[in-house]
Amino acid sequence: MLRRRVSVTAGLLALWVVGIEARLVYLQVIDRADLVKRAERQQMQTIPLTGKRGDIVDRRGRVLATSVDADTIYAVPSAIEDEAATVAKLCGALGDCTKSERQDLVERLKRQRNFAYIRRQVLPEEAERVKALGLDGVEFEKESRRYYPNKELASHLLGFVGLDNKGLGGIESAYDSQIRGKEGKILVHVDSRRHAFSRFERPPTTGSTIELTIDEYLQHIAERELHAGVVENRALSGTAIIMDPHTGEILAMANEPTFNPNEYRDFSDSDRRNRAVQDLYEPGSTFKVVTASAAIEEKVLPIDALIDTNPGSIKIDGSRVVTEASHHNYGLLSFGDVIVRSSNVGAIKIGFKIGTERLSDYVQRFGFGHQVSPDFPAENAGIVWERTKWTNSALASVSMGYQVGVTPLQMAAAISSVANGGQYVEPRVVRAAYSDNRRYEVKPKVLRRTISADTAASLTGIMEGVVDRGTAKGFAEIPGYTVAGKTGTANTLVNGHYSNSTYASFVGFVPSRDPKITVLVMLNSPKGPAGHFGGPVSGPIFKRIAEATLRYLGVAPTIDPAPPVLVARHDDEVVESEGPAQESPIVNVLVEAPEGTVPDVRGLSARDAMRKLAKAGLSAQMTGDGFVVSQDPAPGEPIENHRVCKVTLERVVFHAAAGAQP
Repeated sequence: MLRRRVSVTAGLLALWVVGIEARLVYLQVIDRADLVKRAERQQMQTIPLTGKRGDIVDRRGRVLATSVDADTIYAVPSAIEDEAATVAKLCGALGDCTKSERQDLVERLKRQRNFAYIRRQVLPEEAERVKALGLDGVEFEKESRRYYPNKELASHLLGFVGLDNKGLGGIESAYDSQIRGKEGKILVHVDSRRHAFSRFERPPTTGSTIELTIDEYLQHIAERELHAGVVENRALSGTAIIMDPHTGEILAMANEPTFNPNEYRDFSDSDRRNRAVQDLYEPGSTFKVVTASAAIEEKVLPIDALIDTNPGSIKIDGSRVVTEASHHNYGLLSFGDVIVRSSNVGAIKIGFKIGTERLSDYVQRFGFGHQVSPDFPAENAGIVWERTKWTNSALASVSMGYQVGVTPLQMAAAISSVANGGQYVEPRVVRAAYSDNRRYEVKPKVLRRTISADTAASLTGIMEGVVDRGTAKGFAEIPGYTVAGKTGTANTLVNGHYSNSTYASFVGFVPSRDPKITVLVMLNSPKGPAGHFGGPVSGPIFKRIAEATLRYLGVAPTIDPAPPVLVARHDDEVVESEGPAQESPIVNVLVEAPEGTVPDVRGLSARDAMRKLAKAGLSAQMTGDGFVVSQDPAPGEPIENHRVCKVTLERVVFHAAAGAQP
């Protein structure tokens, strides 16, 4: 009997041991990975720290977007005893908690987690008020917050950044992976009672700096004049672009309405929309440049051909009638005057001579129907019909700039191709990137040839006529410079039907024979005293933008330029004169400063001094008039230490040493 009891007991003990061993094997071998993960979740928490975004600067290094440290308030709920009282004090310090926000915060603190955000990226004064409370379980960490020092300036181009440090528009989004930097992390350890007892932090790294082709001053000019034009003409919206036709660099890109990226949530999607690359419009008569290009290049009509536009209208396919925009009968026009007078009838007849196959080829060559810049991922490709769908009516419409949807950037790039002699240069807004203390420059990219240099020269002459005696006369002329341009007026589509509102545009380049800039201005639905045509509406805005740009860039006049200013020095004697040089023992001692140093502009006229300083990458701040008598910083100082050169001018014709006779 005793032996049976011992055997049973031993058997039970053996089963118990086997069960324990089996359970241990299961926990330590089979279920080990899951248990380790559960333990880590209970004992520690990893909190990601966003990397500091690199700066975005203009072509002269002026900061357009940067990152600043901001306080983020968070809580360790396990260290808070009275959640409701803590939340009440926090909301009292922050001052703008709603009832629902208070309740949500109380519930999050009651969940007994190791970490909970209270408010991210608060203002400095809010952080100070919360710190003064000295609340247990309420902590602070530094987060990187995006800051745009110029507020609305270039906002559509720059874009904006969300709370998660991710770019949500513009360059911030397109180059997010380069700008964002690498994340860091905070590791928090807690004990069995859920109390935090240690913290490890790995700081984030800073992303690359992006240098844009934009010039801050020219961007300001474009935005200022576009805003004034939109207000004056009571337009719904507008766009202005300044572009270097030889390199494709966008010097300014302005849109109305605009927004402040520091407070982007306070603005609508429409306000934040970059209309220059996202909105489509039918260009109207500005597109006749493409029609004329195809006709000249393909030699379907001689440049001096006469085109009969009588009786001021044309019937297509026996039913559709197209009239002149001005309802005027121009009669017999030369090929060039069809563009100068912006004749719809003449453009349609030229288009029929070219034909669908050839005209559609040139539409593609000039960049319409597809994205033209890699710097704008959200760019609209535009609308160009397949050539197999072109009827006679469609050919007529495209010939005069209808039945084709383009973006302002596409139109500016196409006209720049005429300006530079027939090469299509890829438009771009990123000039360089800085990473690991190295500068990686983006080179200009010529994609293809659109037309020959001879065709471009012929078109330039015709487009000069538009400004001298055509639809832009009295609106787009710039004193001292030859201007080539084209007006455009197209009715807007509303619910599939053309309305009485228009897109009024002007695009041109100046100086026309040696172009430095291409400028496009487009207004949507102007209703001001100037009317609704492209010439009187957009021409004056173009003129103001181009004039200010030429002055800033130091571009000399091309019409009746001022005689050269001769500056000569001998010992302490200075002689300044205009006109041809006279025989004199006085010698010129102006010497070019070494590269990277401030140039010597003393003795130069204001125009020449501004041009020389701009070439060196400096802005000029001038006082007085006449010729430069002093400058600060002095010649030869390193440019990297300065951005502005203060220049003093005086109307002094002759200074001589003591005893000398004037």
